[in-house]
Amino acid sequence: MNLPLQGIRVVEVAAWTFVPAAGALLADLGADVIKIEPPTGDPQRGLANMLNLSSNGPNPFTEVPNRGKRSVTLDLTNPGGRETLLKLAGNADVFLTSYLPQLRRKLRIDVDDVRAVAPGIIYVRGSGWGSEGPMAETGGYDLASAWASSGMAYRLTPPGGEPPFQPPAYYDLQGANTIAGAIAVALFKRERTGEPSEVDVSLLNVGMWSLAPDIVGAPYVDDFMRLDRKAAGNPITNGYRTGDGRWLYLVLLQADRFWAELCGVLDRPDLVDHPKFANAMVRFENRVECVEVLDAVFASRTLDQWRERFHGFSGVWAPVLSFVDLHEHEQVAANGYLPEIDDGAGSPFRLVSPPMHFDGVHSAPRTRAPELGQHTEDVLLEAGFEWDEISALREQGALG
Repeated sequence: MNLPLQGIRVVEVAAWTFVPAAGALLADLGADVIKIEPPTGDPQRGLANMLNLSSNGPNPFTEVPNRGKRSVTLDLTNPGGRETLLKLAGNADVFLTSYLPQLRRKLRIDVDDVRAVAPGIIYVRGSGWGSEGPMAETGGYDLASAWASSGMAYRLTPPGGEPPFQPPAYYDLQGANTIAGAIAVALFKRERTGEPSEVDVSLLNVGMWSLAPDIVGAPYVDDFMRLDRKAAGNPITNGYRTGDGRWLYLVLLQADRFWAELCGVLDRPDLVDHPKFANAMVRFENRVECVEVLDAVFASRTLDQWRERFHGFSGVWAPVLSFVDLHEHEQVAANGYLPEIDDGAGSPFRLVSPPMHFDGVHSAPRTRAPELGQHTEDVLLEAGFEWDEISALREQGALG
């Protein structure tokens, strides 16, 4: 089967996770993604691997945002390096960058510079704060631009408590999905109209989109209601601790539809018509007491026992899983969501697949992340360079 983006070439001039992870998604779907790195490499390569402290496992910070690409080292401050980049861009469909405006201008790789050699190229910018306004020239990581600034940290901070810390790359990867989707739309537009697009995606906007209902409603409420599990407005859309210390979530949005069935699963038929709990309105009025009752019920059995009792239940529920649990989850395995990657040294590892699949085929990374500059000569030869030209560029310092 031809992959959806087979034949599409992307030149990526980007660092860290947000924008490179978009390139990784495109590579998974068949695009030829050429990662342009300075001779010292993407600084992400040097980030301490706190997610895997073993000596024999993959570095998630490298593999997740860079699998499936080809790495070319170019010194863009060197005239030869810049000219080489522009020659590669001349044969590309997409130019993808995370560089700030000032650096793009300094290196002369802004949209007008690239369009001068590639008029039909789709030019894509990922930023922390957006392409306009007083912070357009300011750098940003997702912890600052999205987690802290979108309202998410505020949303998850209990009254009088401390804000939680963001999981690694949490908004970077949501932003990468957005960039990849925007590129697909831009390719479709160009196919239909012949017109290339400039695309901008910011982490701030991605973070705000994830909280759109809260943000839209904020001007119309006197006091924002933070999450409080013990006073959940709908006690059966809530989390509960089991007798063995595990947690599960009920997601019964149509509360009255599932209440009687749930009471049967809980072996508490007395709650079905209880005057304090018989319908959604009275459960809301007595929500603290209702949660207390359910807390006691769920604490009476282990998670495995609840799994047995919920078998065949028509409502939605799920246990809280650990990351290790996901490696053994039957749905993950059945849908190919953790495909195995050959590391080339006899120690395969697993990567999360892209969250889109086509024609009944599981999408998956095709290769692991490249070594720094691994494909420099191959890519330049494909672009029409001769060996003596490549040698001359290396002698000039253009290739690092």
